[in-house]
Parts: sequence; structure tokens; C-alpha cells
Amino acid sequence: MTRAEIEKLSDPEVQKYLVTNAGEDESRLLLKHREMFGLPFRLIAHQLAVRKKGQAKLPMFCTTPGIVFPPSVNFEQCSSEATANFKTDLLSQNLAGEKNHAADLTGGLGIDSYFMSTLFRRIEYVEPDTQLLHIALHNHTILGASSIQHHVQTAEDFLANRTDRFDLFYLDPSRRDTGNKKLLRLADCTPNVVGLLPRLLESGDFVLIKASPLLDIHQALRELQCVFKVMVVSVSNECKELLFLLKRNFSGEPMIETYNLSKTGEVIQSFSFLLRDETQAVSDFGEPQTYLYEPNASLLKSGAFRLVGERFCLKKIHVNTHLYTSSEKVENFPGRVFRVDDWKFDSKNIPDQKANVLTRNYPIDAEALRKKLKLADGGEKYVIGFSGWKQKYTVLATRLA
Repeated sequence: MTRAEIEKLSDPEVQKYLVTNAGEDESRLLLKHREMFGLPFRLIAHQLAVRKKGQAKLPMFCTTPGIVFPPSVNFEQCSSEATANFKTDLLSQNLAGEKNHAADLTGGLGIDSYFMSTLFRRIEYVEPDTQLLHIALHNHTILGASSIQHHVQTAEDFLANRTDRFDLFYLDPSRRDTGNKKLLRLADCTPNVVGLLPRLLESGDFVLIKASPLLDIHQALRELQCVFKVMVVSVSNECKELLFLLKRNFSGEPMIETYNLSKTGEVIQSFSFLLRDETQAVSDFGEPQTYLYEPNASLLKSGAFRLVGERFCLKKIHVNTHLYTSSEKVENFPGRVFRVDDWKFDSKNIPDQKANVLTRNYPIDAEALRKKLKLADGGEKYVIGFSGWKQKYTVLATRLA
């Protein structure tokens, strides 16, 4: 996509067409048109396709006239509006003093750069891909983000030529190799944040690294230094990001913070601890009682399996079943809460024979259990299959939170 094509895609007539045809099948339209508005129609079809995905991920971008979306692979890797907003709030709370100067060393589509520009007086956007930079520059201009300076450079080249100080460096390294294989160590990603750390911590007060939710937190802590906080971020109970906030000269134990956000970025649930808290915690095991508790995705990723039960005075059902239980309902649990309605039930008596089926440490998965019980998906009831110490359970439950 050339700069001229980017400008044409932002033309009011093209933008009106994209809005008017938002619900159309772009592949069908592609068969009908080869060119439109002086553009190859494949570019317009691509904008239609990516905008559909963007309605949930980047709603503000979809409702701002003139915005142009990048190739699909770059769109999939960019931050959502909810997580970008969250990161900006997080930096506002954790960085002391004035926020003057920051650098996004892996600029991409520029979502994080844009939201951070509302906090910092000046942002350096660094991106070696010329096409991506032109799209980001165009969108930043449309959004009025005049404090962002754009650099067609690698992170390494940018750092090699700077002598000024930064309040923050932000990096979201590429987690795939040239064969599109996922990389699970920070040192293998591009740029190599582990190799860059001495330079980053010499020139910056803080470093924020975004990593895949598949990354092993303990492995990352072995690779990094000066880690001040680790944040596990989910949106609507789907784990999206691991964030490592590094503070120059920090030598203590990092705080682990888990967050479950709404689709718009508000914090719904949170849970914080030190790793030694989990190491020292003791699980109180017991057979299931009236209420069942399932930790949210962020808490499960953090590994606080013993501590969450101890903090909320809950019994853990089994060492490998990450469900907890109590006879009286506990408030503000960071996850889902269920009330067991029936310990032994006939699926034929479930309203409309529809239920949401879950399995935890159970011989078969949820889909197999659903088929076995001849249930349709949905409805207001939950069927939960799980293992206790003495036996396996299949219960009928109502979700309370």
C-alpha cells in the first residue's frame, strides 16, 4: 500500500462506501469489481474485512472518518483499544513526576503510541516497516496526535543514535520467526529486548514490555532484570497480554498484578501478590459444597492457585482442579461464582435441554460431555464436570457472578 493509496482510501467518498457496505461480503464484492474510486478493489475489500474485526477491537478507529487499516497480520498483532487505554492508565499511576518523553520502539499500527500521547508530552514512534509507518502517520494526523514524532528505523538503530533521556521505553517485540513459528522466549523475539536492556535502562527511567500470554512468567523473570511489576491482562476473561514494567536500579521482588477488563477497558476484577506469598500459602482441601468458584483467566495464568483459596478462606477441591468451594457465598471473588442447584440431575429436566457446559480436570472435554448428556449449547444453567479427591462430579449450577 503506497502513500498515495493510503490517501485515496481516506477520501470521504471511499469512507462513505466502507460505512454503507460494512455488512456486505467483501469476497462477493471482489468478484464484481476490479477497480473503484481509482483504486484496485482488493484494497477496498481488505478495508471492509479488517473494519469488521475492528468494530470490537478498535471501535474509535472505526467511527473516525479517514482512518486506514493495515494488512491483516499487523492488525491481529496490534493492541486493542481496551488494553491500550489500560496501559496508559497504568503508566499514569506508576510513573512519578512529569511524563515528558517516551519512545515506542516497536511502533506497528501506532495504537499504543496514540494512547500514550495523551499522557506524555512527546512520543517517538519507531518502526522499520515503511508501509506501517505511513499508515500510522496518516492515522495519527487524522486523530490530531501532533506530539508523535515518526522514525523509519529499527529499535537498535534508533537507540544507537540517541543521547537524550527518556521517561519510558515501550516495546512489543515480534513473537514469530521468519517461518511464522511462535517464539516463547523474549531473547528470541525481534527486537531482542534482553540484549537491549542495558542500553534501555541506561537511557530510560522505566521500560514497559508487552509479551504474549503464552510466555512463561518465571522464564521471563529469569531473562529480565529490574522488573518492578508483572501485569497479567485479560479482556472479558480472555488472557490478552503480559506486561513487564522495569524500573531503573530496582532490585526488589516484583509485584504480580492480575486484571480482568471489560470490553471497553474498565477493570472488573483484580488480584495482586508477591511470588513468595504463593510459595508460602497453604491450600485447604475439601469436597465440594454449595458454592463453586473459578478464578478468572489472568489469575490462573499468574499461578496463584494456593493463595487465592487462602485469601478468600475457600477450600480447594483437588490439587489439579482449579475450582474452590464454600458453604456460604464469598463476595468479590476474582472469577466466576456458581451455586450448585443439583448434584445428580436428569438432563431431560433442564429447561429446553440447553446448558453451558464446563469441565475442569475431568475425563472428557466440555463438548464430549455436552453430547453425552444430549444438551444444546446456551441457556441460563451450567453443567460443570470436575474431579474431587474422592470422586468425579457432574453438577447442575447457576452462575451468580
